[in-house]
Amino acid sequence: MSRVVECVVLKQSAEGLDYVPYPGDLGRRIYESVSKEGWQRWVAHQTMLINEYRLTPIEPKARALLVAEMEKFLFGTGVDKPEGYVPPETGPTTP
Repeated sequence: MSRVVECVVLKQSAEGLDYVPYPGDLGRRIYESVSKEGWQRWVAHQTMLINEYRLTPIEPKARALLVAEMEKFLFGTGVDKPEGYVPPETGPTTP
């Protein structure tokens, strides 16, 4: 039987993560309060940030930015998309 958490991202009960996704106290907090779907939403947002800001995640400044954004996304008031961000097209549309 899977774990159920009260997800801080979805604002409802949902299936919890199978493992602690980040080290330390922050990772434990995520494990206890973020669902699989909530975590996937963060991963998608993080990917967009890396691409838009052209971040190299192994650089300390980039890591610090991503951790700060992760905390805001998961536990804060939310985050904004980078200025000028245009979402990728999902494919051709048919009338």
